[in-house]
Amino acid sequence: MKSVIATILVVAAGLVVVNMLGVAAAEAPTATPVQTVSVEGTANVPIAQGADLAVADAAYRQGLAAAESDGQGKAEFLTSHVGTTLGAVQSIVEDGGSISCTAGEDGENPYVEYEGEQPDFGSGPSERVVATPESAAVSAPTVSHKRKKRHHTAVKASAIACTLSAQVSLVYAIG
Repeated sequence: MKSVIATILVVAAGLVVVNMLGVAAAEAPTATPVQTVSVEGTANVPIAQGADLAVADAAYRQGLAAAESDGQGKAEFLTSHVGTTLGAVQSIVEDGGSISCTAGEDGENPYVEYEGEQPDFGSGPSERVVATPESAAVSAPTVSHKRKKRHHTAVKASAIACTLSAQVSLVYAIG
């Protein structure tokens, strides 16, 4: 019986000590969170209309580097205007990219399809539109059977200019 009482007293004393340590840890000062600035860097670089994969990947990496520089410049601008300094990068996220092409003088035809290889744009933000059979039936396009008179005109051969866009999200410490 004495050993049972002694064991209970030891366990109770242990619980009191652990509880005191828990309270002391809860009352200890906490670390101040790091203040940050978040920016989006963007860049556009030229890419050849029929680029192969190696050229497309090189252009995308050039775009990512330029987008990172753009983001750093934005972060430096913002911190200088609030009277603080820019610290180290806390995180960087590849936000993907795209390629668009135009044809004609001054890009008069903005709907030319890119015909080269696509670089690995990563898993940047994407929008998914899921159509159910019901919504497809409701939003079916109206078909018009009117025919327009076509005027055949000569089309000048024009150069196609393609641009690769790249985006990154950056978070910098400030202090």
